[in-house]
Amino acid sequence: MTGTETPADRSPQKEQNQGLARSLFRVSLPRWRGSRYSLSRLFFNFYLLAMGSFVAIAFTADFVISTAQRGITDDYARRFMRGTITLIEDELFRHPRREWQKRIKDIDEKFSYKLGIVERITLDRTLTPSQVTKLDAGDIAIDHDGDIMYHRLGTSSQVLVVGPLASNRNPELTDRMPLELRLRLLTWSLIGVIFAIALWFWIRPIWRDLEALRQTARDLGDGHFDTHTPSARTQLFAPLSDTMNSMAERIRQLLATHRELSCGISHELRTPIARMRFALEMLSETDEHAERERLWAMMEADLDELDQLIDTSLTYARFEREAPEAHFSSVKFAEWLADEVDSVRLLGRRLEVTVDTSRLPENICVDLDRKAMPYALRNLLRNAFKYASQRISVNAELVGNDIHIHVDDDGIGIPPEEREHIFSAFTRLDRSRDRSTGGYGLGLAIARRVLELHGGTATADASPLGGARLTLSWKAHQ
Repeated sequence: MTGTETPADRSPQKEQNQGLARSLFRVSLPRWRGSRYSLSRLFFNFYLLAMGSFVAIAFTADFVISTAQRGITDDYARRFMRGTITLIEDELFRHPRREWQKRIKDIDEKFSYKLGIVERITLDRTLTPSQVTKLDAGDIAIDHDGDIMYHRLGTSSQVLVVGPLASNRNPELTDRMPLELRLRLLTWSLIGVIFAIALWFWIRPIWRDLEALRQTARDLGDGHFDTHTPSARTQLFAPLSDTMNSMAERIRQLLATHRELSCGISHELRTPIARMRFALEMLSETDEHAERERLWAMMEADLDELDQLIDTSLTYARFEREAPEAHFSSVKFAEWLADEVDSVRLLGRRLEVTVDTSRLPENICVDLDRKAMPYALRNLLRNAFKYASQRISVNAELVGNDIHIHVDDDGIGIPPEEREHIFSAFTRLDRSRDRSTGGYGLGLAIARRVLELHGGTATADASPLGGARLTLSWKAHQ
């Protein structure tokens, strides 16, 4: 049956995993009306901001440059027009002052721009104080706003007015500003279009990468942890895409660990709980003191087993969840190994446990995490205590730059096809081997996690004693 999932199809474990996942990964994403609308809005907002800033900077720079060059332009205009104004002035001085207005009109007809004569007093409101000072000093004053030049005629109160230079008499000069304005508008329009095309082709792949990341984040937030972020089209989002994929993989690992621990622990809890329930029932039905003591001892053993299961499970979960950082310190390795073996030797009871460090260089020091490495070694020794018949041998050697610890027992050994599987959590061999010896299949998994923390590994092989050989190996000098 396909289609809509019914409530009966939803298992409690699946709902629990999805709830855990949502607590691990919660994202708040904006609800857009559509990717095209969002892309257009992003494009136009960015275009207006960038183009507006560009135009403002260009006009500001143009204004600053024009202001800085105004003095140079004025000097050039004065030198350019001084000869013309001097000739007009000489021509006027050949006639009486009363004929100057008539004569200037005759001269005006021969020029492409206007000429006129005004009284000096009428210019006080037209010119600035600096321009008036130049005018009274016999220099040429320039009015930029009207594009007009003023020159005082000798010591008289009359002033020669030249301009506006952009006069209707000269169509070329008259149309110069509108033509310049049209050229400016055309230039800016072309710049705007070219910039828009370039911006579109630049922002479109970026938006596609953002859309892919947004969709991936939404899928992860909805509990679809098989989602994979597509390869980024731009280098800008390539690291983020890789990070999203790594995060999704980490979440999958955490969920797998959670599911594995939940299933494994629930399975392991059944046996001691069932034995305790049976012991309680028997305890209520017997009055014999010896039998009651035996039943109490059985329940205490089951409680110890539950306590050990919880402690071991928490240790394994911590290594899986946090991957703690190793804190290395240098130790005298032969002494450290002998002390660690002695600390758990009593658990071997009747077994013969030997330590051989003769193949190590004298006084060798090895780098290890003194808090984590004992977990690995003790779990290997406990495993050997369960299956050894009479003898356990612990020996160490230096191979190149790697230190190796071998834990050998004379038990039944491990089949070759099972030697890699035993380092997975809650993995056991055949029922006769495990049920008689106890254990939860977590000790060797913890040992491998500790060795991965050291950049090494834990392996299994056949032992020279006839049983199993478990080996820890890592770099002696980190």
